[in-house]
This record gives sequence, C-alpha cells and structure tokens, in this order.
Amino acid sequence: MPTDRFGRTLPKNQWVKEWVEETVKLTEPEHVFWCDGSEGEKDYLTEQAVKQGVLIPLDAKQWPCCHYHHSNPNDVARVEQCTYICTRRQKEAGPTNNWMEPKLMRQRLRGLLKGAMKGRTLFVIPYLMGPPGSPLSKVGIELTDSIYVVLNMRIMARMGKVAWDHLGDSEEFNRGTHSVLDCDPERRYICHFPEVNEIISVGSGYGGNALLG
Repeated sequence: MPTDRFGRTLPKNQWVKEWVEETVKLTEPEHVFWCDGSEGEKDYLTEQAVKQGVLIPLDAKQWPCCHYHHSNPNDVARVEQCTYICTRRQKEAGPTNNWMEPKLMRQRLRGLLKGAMKGRTLFVIPYLMGPPGSPLSKVGIELTDSIYVVLNMRIMARMGKVAWDHLGDSEEFNRGTHSVLDCDPERRYICHFPEVNEIISVGSGYGGNALLG
C-alpha cells in the first residue's frame, strides 16, 4: 500500500512512534501508511479506494471528482447504545451516558483488536482541530484500517504536516484507534476515555462512529 512517494514519512515525535508500534503489535496489519495530507496522497488514496470498491465514481461530466460510498446495511447511524464513557468514577460519565470501568473495557477492546488488521493497512492520520498556531488548537492522531476514514478526515480537519508541526515533541495529543472489524453489531463499541484523552472505536465503518476527531 505505501509507495516510494506516499505513506513513508514518519514524524520525529517519539511518543507517537511508540504508540503506533504498540498498536501495530496488537492489530498485526500487513502495511503501515503514514499520511501526509498532501493533494498527491489524496489522489493516490482515492484511486486505491476506487480499485477496492470502497468508492464508486459518479458521472464525470455531471459530478466531476465526486464518488459514492455506502456503509454496511447494519451500520448506517450513530449508535448511542454502543457508546461508552470510561472513567474511574461512574458519576463522571454523566446521567445520560453509558459507563464502563476503564480496565474492564480495555480488556474487552484488546481482545477484539488482537490481529484485527491482518491483511489490511493501518493508516496513521495526524490532524489539527483549530487554526495553526492557536493555543486553543488540539492535535489528534487516528489509527484506522479504513481508507474511507482517511479521505474524510481530510475534509473534517487540517491533516498532515500542520499537525506534526503543532505537536512538536509533546505527548499531548488525542489518541484514536479505529477498526471496522467485521461490522458485526454485537462487536461494536465506541469508547471514550476522557481521563487519558483517548478514543477507541471498533465494529463500525460509519462516519459518525469512525471519524475520531
């Protein structure tokens, strides 16, 4: 999946590299693709998504540069019943949210993610929420096996070098891990760990559950 031009530009940040290495050991992907957010990369990934059947090109005259994508029929909306706030104290999750103790949920998620990306590509997506240089802007990094997620995170946030530049050597970034798995509703969890600035989402390819920004 990575080429000589795309997917091989690693950041200098050691915190990021160590976290990615840990996730690779757990999920066992065939390839690791480091996203740079460039236009050339977008064109390359769009081409790959079309080849994989993830995107279907629309009429080039009526809808230039437009594509159609559909998620699994059982995966077409946000799933509040599968969404959990994982904090040490249940009251911190609020009265209207599902809660689970962090250690217990991590054990469950780790079992689901073990080897989940075999034969797939793990994409590393650095993104910036907010304008570059602002003290209020936040850096996030999402690890995903969905090329659809990569292409849509480009739309949702500033992606690539701008995020690495803002992050520098800091360990302060949102960690997001996502795998479509087999899209089984019984194995679908969207879990927030606000005390450690982390999100883990498994079992869904739908944007509302998979774009972890």
